[in-house]
Amino acid sequence: MSPSGGRPYHDAVTRPSTRPPGESRSTSPVPLLGFVTVLGSAALFGTLGPLSRLAYDLGVDPGAWVTWRALIGFLTLGLFIAWRTRTRGRPAVRFRHLPRRARASLLVAGLMGFTLNISMFFAFDRITIALALLCFYTYPAMVAIANVALGRERLHGPRLVALLLSLVGMVAVVASQIDPAAGIRLDVLGICLALAAALSQTVYVVISRDGFREVPTDQAIAAVMLVTVVGAAAVTVVAGSAAALIPPLGAPGLLPLLLFTGIFAAAVPSLGFLAGIRSIGGLRAGMLMLFEPVVGVVLAAWLLGEGLAPIQVLGAIAILAAAVILQRTGTSSAGVAERGDRAVVAVGGEP
Repeated sequence: MSPSGGRPYHDAVTRPSTRPPGESRSTSPVPLLGFVTVLGSAALFGTLGPLSRLAYDLGVDPGAWVTWRALIGFLTLGLFIAWRTRTRGRPAVRFRHLPRRARASLLVAGLMGFTLNISMFFAFDRITIALALLCFYTYPAMVAIANVALGRERLHGPRLVALLLSLVGMVAVVASQIDPAAGIRLDVLGICLALAAALSQTVYVVISRDGFREVPTDQAIAAVMLVTVVGAAAVTVVAGSAAALIPPLGAPGLLPLLLFTGIFAAAVPSLGFLAGIRSIGGLRAGMLMLFEPVVGVVLAAWLLGEGLAPIQVLGAIAILAAAVILQRTGTSSAGVAERGDRAVVAVGGEP
């Protein structure tokens, strides 16, 4: 986008189709790069569970963990944006030059990013991680309902099968981690926090598809992370845990964990997730993100010595089968949902 204009910025995933006006759309495969980008982002997000547990074992407060993860992610994206600006001579988009709708949408997305993170990590502190994930991963169904209600996408046969397969697979993967012998903490506040995180993710996915296309993907994610940094730090201070924000600075052993998490479990997957939403739509992106708990369970088995049950393997296969169905069904020739189909190019491509 031109800093002074209102035209959409076409970056990693937003190059418009060159199909002549009025020509009917035939069913075509889902853009492969967008598909792979979302799966890769899900895999990186899947590292958050084991990494968070390691951080909590080192005495990191949940609010401080959210703040530092977002801060490092924001700084990483800031360096990337500065490099691109210097090498390509493309100035950053100025917030005040955006159309009013884009500004409002970006602010809402930032707020949702903050409430998602703060709700989820505090839910982890009140209920079991498995139960929190079961509540949170209801969001793909919420996204599907929202997109159908808004007339953006159609939930036809193959997509419905893929949605059900992915949800059943997620339950098989995550519910198997619940140990009845250890007791299930049915804390009402904890469950509400996890569901609030799911609702936040739903709003974020729905609004990110077209809400602020004038903003390049990297700059949009940097803005979202900045809101999370400020919000999480404020919540931590108000909660009387301001001192918890300082320990990472004096714990050399913690810094590598924070750096890895901020870069590879915040900046990179967040960038890829938004790129994927803009490329293949929120419905497909949300379902593909159910690959995240598969990675989390595998890493927990590898790094934390937790067992991997056969039903979890079956659940993972179900999720991957859903992913294959989504990729093979492609984009529909009918419906207003697909009016924004775009070819996928490299992230940060020229407008």
